[in-house]
Amino acid sequence: MGFEKRVNVRYSQPANPARTMLSTMIFWHNDKRKLITTLAVLLLVGFAATTLVNYYVSKGVIRDSIIASELPLTSDNLYSEIQKDLVRPVLIASMMASNTFLRDWVTNGEAEPARIVKYLREIKQRNGTFTSFFISERTRIYYQAEGVLKKVREDEPRDAWYFRVRGMDAPYEISFDPDLANKDKLTTFINFRVHDDAGNYLGVAGVGLAVDTIRGLINKYQQRYLCNVYFFDQKTGALLFGSDALVAGTKISSIEGLGGLAERIKQEGAGNYQYDSGGRNHLLNVRLVPELKWYLFVERVEEDALTGIRRTLYLNLAICVVISLIVLFATSLTINRYQGQLEVMATTDKLTGLANRQACDLLIPQALAEARRAKAPLLAMMIDIDHFKYVNDRLGHPAGDSMLTQLAQAMKGALRESDIVCRWGGEEFLVVIKDTDAAPGQALAEKIRGTVENGSFRWQDEPVRVTVSVGVAYYKEGETPEQLIARADKALFQAKDAGRNRVHVAA
Repeated sequence: MGFEKRVNVRYSQPANPARTMLSTMIFWHNDKRKLITTLAVLLLVGFAATTLVNYYVSKGVIRDSIIASELPLTSDNLYSEIQKDLVRPVLIASMMASNTFLRDWVTNGEAEPARIVKYLREIKQRNGTFTSFFISERTRIYYQAEGVLKKVREDEPRDAWYFRVRGMDAPYEISFDPDLANKDKLTTFINFRVHDDAGNYLGVAGVGLAVDTIRGLINKYQQRYLCNVYFFDQKTGALLFGSDALVAGTKISSIEGLGGLAERIKQEGAGNYQYDSGGRNHLLNVRLVPELKWYLFVERVEEDALTGIRRTLYLNLAICVVISLIVLFATSLTINRYQGQLEVMATTDKLTGLANRQACDLLIPQALAEARRAKAPLLAMMIDIDHFKYVNDRLGHPAGDSMLTQLAQAMKGALRESDIVCRWGGEEFLVVIKDTDAAPGQALAEKIRGTVENGSFRWQDEPVRVTVSVGVAYYKEGETPEQLIARADKALFQAKDAGRNRVHVAA
């Protein structure tokens, strides 16, 4: 077949089937949009009216439900988690203070310090605490999980906490101090007094949690329960941890709207409260965590809470919504079935699954326009199976179809997702490669040729040797799609004329 004849067959069509198909697709798409839009508007207007009526009727009930049920339940769940995450270190410190080994070791003169260091290390590792420690009253030595840290002294300001604990009546305290053993990282310490069986004071034992760890736990609580969580000191009323909306150390009495409830909260110690701040109504549940001597505040802004709690309202509309969705889905499915068939027929080659000639007529001008705007390189490859007629004549047309399908899969495996590959007609394929200039473009063409030549093409479990010829043309400024493809086609003809199974690059 001569080159001129090949070009005339391709470019002398009386009409553009791609444009005809595209016009039909647009018609179907517009018609579908009008029908779905009309149905959606009718359904939405009806349900919007129902939703508004139900919302205003149900708003008071929902709000009461938040105050009476949801916030207390959330507070109970949080308290259970706090028992595991924050109260547990208090129990660990209590266990250490009453541990027979620790007390006997101190009473017997603190021989072999390595034993107490090993004990503290095991406490830290088994319980996942940030630190563990013991300070002996007799020797004033500060033992911790990594060894002997120092001796505490009354004239050392940083040791004041120890002498404070020594003189207090309560069995333990929770303090926030820099950890000397961990580069002064701010740590929450549980300091527990240790006594022997006779009640004699032996020292202080305890564990520490990094403040960042507690902040991380609070963030986890807030994300899980969709509420603001705060911890206030029971004695001072100062904020210890909580949402970034408040600064640590803020007193309950100084918070806008909440200040008037400070005394009531202190007297009652637990309960449900409401206050206005910034024009928004805050719903609050308070309870005391006695082990930590902290108040737990669980708070929701009413407007935000209603946004999340409207599930009750949505349940009342569920049947109507489901019916509406079924109607819209069934309508869309019916239209999509016909539209999908039309689009597949218009853009996909049935045998190989590649884009067909009509799809390329739409995609290639777009690719050239992008290359012009970005001033990026672009190339076209025309690929033709060598001696394909011989395959059909010797093995039959089913074998030829199988070769075309296998070749299509081989090419797709060698190309990028962004590359355009289509069946141009018969045994010919057109590939358009974006953002690829001369050297890598020719290398890619050789890769495709080599992949086919060395590929395991088979028919009825028998290997079949297949080769291809490739014509390559690089896009020139101002060139039309037809001109680019014609030069690639001419290069393909020259590759075949030169002996086939080779790549030829157009001038």
